[in-house]
Amino acid sequence: METLKEILKAHIDYRKQLFKLAKSDIIKTYKGAALGWAWALIRPAIQIFVFWFAFTIGLRHGKPVEGYPFFLWLIAGMIPWFYMRDMITGGAASLRRYTYLVTKIKYPICTIPTFVSMSLFLVHMGLLTIVILIYMGFGYMPDIYYLQLPFYMLLMFLFFTTWGLFASVLSAMSRDFLNLVKSLTTVLFWLSGILYNAQEVKPIILRKILMFNPITLVTNGYRDCFVYKEWFWENPVELRNYVLVLLVMAVLAVWAYKKLKKDVPDVL
Repeated sequence: METLKEILKAHIDYRKQLFKLAKSDIIKTYKGAALGWAWALIRPAIQIFVFWFAFTIGLRHGKPVEGYPFFLWLIAGMIPWFYMRDMITGGAASLRRYTYLVTKIKYPICTIPTFVSMSLFLVHMGLLTIVILIYMGFGYMPDIYYLQLPFYMLLMFLFFTTWGLFASVLSAMSRDFLNLVKSLTTVLFWLSGILYNAQEVKPIILRKILMFNPITLVTNGYRDCFVYKEWFWENPVELRNYVLVLLVMAVLAVWAYKKLKKDVPDVL
């Protein structure tokens, strides 16, 4: 509990610096590029275009879902994935990326994954706006179910920021862990129900396992808002699973930070 209080206090005391560092993180990421931070939107937009071309023009695969074109169903799940993907790897590498904050000045290292997550979250909000405009372009106007988007966004932010604290400490101690995380990112993409409906997976045991995957649960939540038109309380099992996984990740993050925080500056 003392370690948890320390982490929370650091975030409260340095709340102003967090926003400034989140802004500078975006600038730092795209520094030197002619289009600057616009690349944060261009890169995923290109990937979305590729999937649209593949499934609509090329393969002509994918039946409409709940009356929505398959492409719209697909991007509803891909938009949160871009944030989650970048946070899985970027959160894990955050302490190594900002070594000077760890070794040169007195700064609470537990807040570094947070401002990295905040910068990625700002990009996510921009992408989400683009997706809403795409839906409107197809004739699907925002409705009352969009009101629960902030709820799913909050759950996603909390889990992957917590993951960032856990993974960044371990990655600071071992490059092997960071390399493992990077190598598993593509695997997670294909195993998390982004390109298919995880609810329709035939082996029941595999489906139940997927329902504990936070990536799958967030993806389902976004699609409930855009396509399936269901409220979060209509899926209590998924919500329960997410909360349980979040609590486990929080315990692991606090444990890792408590055990290794004193060793991180020496290793870096």
